[in-house]
Amino acid sequence: MQLWFVALSIALLVILITKAKLHPFLAFLLTSALAGALLGIPLSHIPGILEKGLGSTLGPLLGIICLGAMFGKIVAESGAAQRIAAVLIRAFGTSRITWALLLTGFVVGLPLFYNVGFVLLVPLVFSIAQQAGLPAIYLGVPLLASLSITHGFLPPHPAPTAMVPMFGARMGTTLLYGVVVATPAMLLAGPLFARAFRNATPRPFTMFAPPLRPEAELPGALNCFATTLFPVVMIAISAAVPPGVEPATAGREALGFLTNPLVVMLLALGLATVTLGTSRGMKLPVVMEHYSSAVKDVAVILLIVAGAGTLKQVLVDSGVSKQITVLLQGIPLNPLLLGWMIAAVIRVSLGSATVAGLTAAGIMAPVVAATGVDGNLMVLAIGAGSLMLSHVNDSGFWMCKEYFNLSLRETLLSWTLMEGIVGVSGIVSVLILDAVLH
Repeated sequence: MQLWFVALSIALLVILITKAKLHPFLAFLLTSALAGALLGIPLSHIPGILEKGLGSTLGPLLGIICLGAMFGKIVAESGAAQRIAAVLIRAFGTSRITWALLLTGFVVGLPLFYNVGFVLLVPLVFSIAQQAGLPAIYLGVPLLASLSITHGFLPPHPAPTAMVPMFGARMGTTLLYGVVVATPAMLLAGPLFARAFRNATPRPFTMFAPPLRPEAELPGALNCFATTLFPVVMIAISAAVPPGVEPATAGREALGFLTNPLVVMLLALGLATVTLGTSRGMKLPVVMEHYSSAVKDVAVILLIVAGAGTLKQVLVDSGVSKQITVLLQGIPLNPLLLGWMIAAVIRVSLGSATVAGLTAAGIMAPVVAATGVDGNLMVLAIGAGSLMLSHVNDSGFWMCKEYFNLSLRETLLSWTLMEGIVGVSGIVSVLILDAVLH
């Protein structure tokens, strides 16, 4: 019965947003409260759970999204994004620009958390779309596909990194297999799937796309690339340190602090303020006005992300995820396929790829030990399932919708379907690789 209540709650959420035209934040709060009551949570506990969901979801993202928005704003307002876009267009040509963005997303996504990579690279997508006269979603799909795949499949991202020791896998082997599995998934969900949006109607986007400037007024290419890639390089340095190794010296501890995503974004913003702002004649009060504008632009996104967190928390605290996994454990399947399925169902129900991956891993760890299935491949199978069919209960869904100015239907047909392609192609590649290796 509780699974029906989950389905009813998600259906209600969609109706409130699409038919009743309720603001998504309000729709999430109302749906989450009703879901909590239907799932048997005491009424007196529901407000606390909603607050916990708001805080736990926004806490890790608030600083990163706001600083990332400010960073993107100065990169755009200074003309740096325009310069970088021009260089990429000249290097790859308009016909191959989606492949360039796919590669960019993969390289940047290796060391960066998904949300950081998103807010860093979306301004670049908008600038290229503006200069090349192409729909932003057509350019965005390959970038988002590669960022999502690195987040779900590859160390040093949280879920894959945590799963490696749970299954007795090896970090290097998992990473190697992960690149093999990720490649076809990126190609299918990236440039090939993006062709469906080649003729989409361009939407106005002003947040990170100021009017084009004469080339003589733009910052130098070296300055633009060095400043824009600074946060990527800083976090990449931390990826060189094996996960789980405790800092042995004050220097290592300092390195861990300096390569924390929040600290990196703050340092990057300070650098950009100088190299792209004040050193090029932009007054500091003007720079601060741009930053204030950027925060206003992402306020709605922050509310929606927080709202998605309330529904996730209600579903987690109600214990529905445990019921789902117990139900699926009795199905006689290949362990890799079973791990993928459990992660996929939890992902669709709860929204969080990390929660889905780690929950499924906890269930499948005894199965891996009992059956002798390859632990490295189990990490990737669960990673593929954890990315399946992101929809209205996932913050990534709403970030894509709001940044790219899409309707709910358009987001389902682009972002959700893209994630579905990633999940299905991922498990197919894992099963093929398993057959080849064993």
